[in-house]
Amino acid sequence: MRIVLLQSIKMNLMDITKIFSLLQHDKEEEDTDTGEKQALNQAVYDNDSYTLHQLLCQERYKRFINSRSGWGVPGTPLRLAASYGHLSCLQVLLAHGADVDSLDVKAQTPLFTAVSHGHLDCVRVLLEAGACPGGSIYNNCSPVLTAARDGAAAILQELLGHGAEANVKAKLPVWASNIASCSGPLYLAAVYGHLDCFRLLLLHGADPNYNCTDQHLLARVPQPPTLLEICLHHNCEPEYIQLLIDFGANIYLPSLSLDVNLQDNKGTALLLQARATPRSLLSQSRLVIRRALHQASQPQAIDQLDLPPVLISYLKHQL
Repeated sequence: MRIVLLQSIKMNLMDITKIFSLLQHDKEEEDTDTGEKQALNQAVYDNDSYTLHQLLCQERYKRFINSRSGWGVPGTPLRLAASYGHLSCLQVLLAHGADVDSLDVKAQTPLFTAVSHGHLDCVRVLLEAGACPGGSIYNNCSPVLTAARDGAAAILQELLGHGAEANVKAKLPVWASNIASCSGPLYLAAVYGHLDCFRLLLLHGADPNYNCTDQHLLARVPQPPTLLEICLHHNCEPEYIQLLIDFGANIYLPSLSLDVNLQDNKGTALLLQARATPRSLLSQSRLVIRRALHQASQPQAIDQLDLPPVLISYLKHQL
């Protein structure tokens, strides 16, 4: 146990050192007049893409395209454009070679900023430009967690469609983690009442049994709650329970105990009914096909199957 703890601390110190090396200011830039930086930021702030383009055509300005500056949370011009949702300026910056995954002083990428502010168009452009859909490995949170919490279904669809992890969790060292601190996006979508996000995550392979898929963490918790328990505990609408059942949640997990006196609760009634009724062959076939495609990392291949449209819709949970 002591060895594992020391290794975790060592790894965390290495990560912290790496973060500081990424975020520290260049000495040459510190000694340079900040007029060029201010001019770039002002053009972005004014959403003046023409002036921004003219400035970046000059080497004296372009050399500061990835420099962090400004009040509050110092960041690059690209972060500023993503924050305000100034799409044209964002496109100009990317066209002139701005680092799409540049970090601000909180180790957040422009994509994370765009997601946090709900700017769907900026999210799309950044992802198409190659932004990492998972954000920065040096930031505790992720774009998927933020979108699931905020109920931004369209943004979540873009992130998952570009390969973001549906089972992502907050990035915390093992020794500082617990079930509560490692809430995954499926948990957040449920407790904040975002059914569309909940369904999207399941469609993209989110685990219907546990909120957290970290086996080391689950091993440290005597009886980790299942998502079915979480949804029942938070009095989620029965649609959440039905989705978990449809996506193959284990309704017989030992940790899941139901009071028969709660049958008047619609969610509980659905679960009790599922326990008493064998899953249909059609439902089992859908689970097998979807799991096989996810294991092959080809979930979108459902549309290419030689099946009638009604069965394709069933496989995609559109019926």
